[in-house]
Amino acid sequence: MFDRPAAAGAAVLVALDFGAPGYAESLDELAFLAKSAGLDVRGIVKGKRARPDPALFAGRGKVDEVRAALVDAGAGLALFNHELSPAQERNLERELGARVVDRTALILDIFAQRAKSHEGKVQVELAQLEHLATRLVRGWTHLERQKGGIGLRGPGETQLETDRRLLGKRVKLLKDRLAKLRRQRDVQRRARARGDVMAVSLVGYTNAGKSTLFNALTHASAYAANQLFATLDTTTRRVYLPGAGGLTVSDTVGFIRELPHTLVEAFRATLEETIHADLLLHVVDTSSSVRDQQIAEVNKVLAEIGADAIPQILVWNKIDLVGLEPGVDRHECGNISRVRLSAKTGAGLDLLRAALTEAAASRASAAQPDPDTIHGESARNAYVT
Repeated sequence: MFDRPAAAGAAVLVALDFGAPGYAESLDELAFLAKSAGLDVRGIVKGKRARPDPALFAGRGKVDEVRAALVDAGAGLALFNHELSPAQERNLERELGARVVDRTALILDIFAQRAKSHEGKVQVELAQLEHLATRLVRGWTHLERQKGGIGLRGPGETQLETDRRLLGKRVKLLKDRLAKLRRQRDVQRRARARGDVMAVSLVGYTNAGKSTLFNALTHASAYAANQLFATLDTTTRRVYLPGAGGLTVSDTVGFIRELPHTLVEAFRATLEETIHADLLLHVVDTSSSVRDQQIAEVNKVLAEIGADAIPQILVWNKIDLVGLEPGVDRHECGNISRVRLSAKTGAGLDLLRAALTEAAASRASAAQPDPDTIHGESARNAYVT
């Protein structure tokens, strides 16, 4: 998405404190994002402001400080822990003489590196193009170079108009492809529904351990690593549990604070596995000092995609890192609210399987028809004296 500087991806991070909570954690997350993208972080520039500068986001003095840090570090990339407007990005690049990337573009770049399936690649490209549609400061005619340049431009079009037209055509093509893939996914989902199989989806903040838990539950070999957004493509496996029968478990993309809206929209087809689930296993990194904020961020995205009404069980993962014992907590009504476990060591996995068995039994019981309605009015009248 952006050109790596000559110094092997050397970058300087820029994070301004506007008084919002979680500043330190957000900066740590930016460093982890940069590492996940393969960047070499050589410096960090911090600062405090009441509000962003309309032209440069940071003040003139802070921009001079960033320029000096880039020179001292031998870096050609300034990575901002914020979302920049197209004008701010252009102005900063002019002032710094270096490539400027904001948090949204960085996340998109990581997604582009991680996407493996055809659907994942289409979704990422669509998100990238829609994000960059307002940043047409470079030519986009490379999208059609394989077809030749002659005859592409309409009468009286400027280069910018040509670029926008080509970009619009590519976006429409990608949306059509995603619509086709969505229809295929709908057919597969309806087939599972006809088999009356309970659908379980793993959701959670990125790097909470969803893929490790998925592998432990399903004996699969989905990619799992200590990096952000290790999983992009939804993977679904069938699992058989004694006492519950068969069910499907899906591993989904992780969420993060300030997840770009273009990504949420582009990945809606993938996230529909979550929307249509019967139960969500909300995986939480118990060792994180900001786990409550991460839980809130995940629930915010679930509400945005219309999955906030689906029953959840909180899965407090990584208890081995904080010395907690495996266990189960219940709501006042008696239903399981939380399971404490370690997907890495396997401690507590039996408790989660028991929770899934209980949820499946509850679902089957709820699906049983009411005896009073089996024979209509006559059944109800049978109890009238």
